[in-house]
Amino acid sequence: MTIGITRLQTMNESKNQAMNETITVAVRDPKLSRCLPGLSSPRPLSEPDAAAAKLQRIYKSLCGSRRNLADCAVVVEELWSVSTSATFCFWRICVGVLPIQEMSLMSLGWWQVEGIRFCVSEALLCIDPRHRYGHNLQYYYDVWFESDNSQPFLYWLDVGDGREINLDKCPRSNLQDQCIRYLGPKEREAYEVIVEDGRLVYRESGLPVSTVEGSKWIFVLSTSRVLYVGQKRKGNFHHSSFLSGGAATAAGRLVAAGGVLKAIWPYSGHYLPTEDNFKQFVIFLRDNNVDLSNVKVNRYI
Repeated sequence: MTIGITRLQTMNESKNQAMNETITVAVRDPKLSRCLPGLSSPRPLSEPDAAAAKLQRIYKSLCGSRRNLADCAVVVEELWSVSTSATFCFWRICVGVLPIQEMSLMSLGWWQVEGIRFCVSEALLCIDPRHRYGHNLQYYYDVWFESDNSQPFLYWLDVGDGREINLDKCPRSNLQDQCIRYLGPKEREAYEVIVEDGRLVYRESGLPVSTVEGSKWIFVLSTSRVLYVGQKRKGNFHHSSFLSGGAATAAGRLVAAGGVLKAIWPYSGHYLPTEDNFKQFVIFLRDNNVDLSNVKVNRYI
């Protein structure tokens, strides 16, 4: 009898313990707590809700960061594809490799890469740390190109297998002496031109722009719409001199007398201006009240 009572007590204790565990879990659930009135949770209901809300905020912020990183990756990829087209020809020179389909254009002094046309001599000028005259560099480049040498061109020219080569049509003395001058920020201020009462005037000196007959005068309009004008000196001062080879909105040649513009045309071996570039220069002149009614316009494009 005693054994039976003991078993019954043990069973009742087990049932009570299981029921207490169920109640403990239930009261922590807001839905079940309504079914068990009078019971209180050992932890306030606001704590789990606050923790869940905090976790949700963190998750959302991580998702936002992930989306931002994905967007940045797309933008970087687009910028990379654009910059690759512009630097492709320079890379070809540095590594010393050119595809066969470009050889026909090479004989004409041009590259055609992904729809973009490049002048070989100007490309050579830009990558040369000494800024030697591009046409002179191209004489030696042609020799290097025909030799199928694996050394990069500039290395081959100065310290490699081609350092002893001296061409009759362009001696080494001319190659080293004729270097294109690149202006610094302070130096180019002397060439900056503004428009006063429809006339072209040098900002620094106040003198009107007057070209000399028989000489070539060149201009460059920067991307910030600042105009620079100067006399071209072959092998020393070219269009690339004004902005150190940097980007420009327009470039070409002009004729002026006493600040009055007489003729303009978009000719530049470095920038290879397009019709749209020339239109941008014309718009710049009109915006500054330059009278173009008697200006001779030549479109050598």
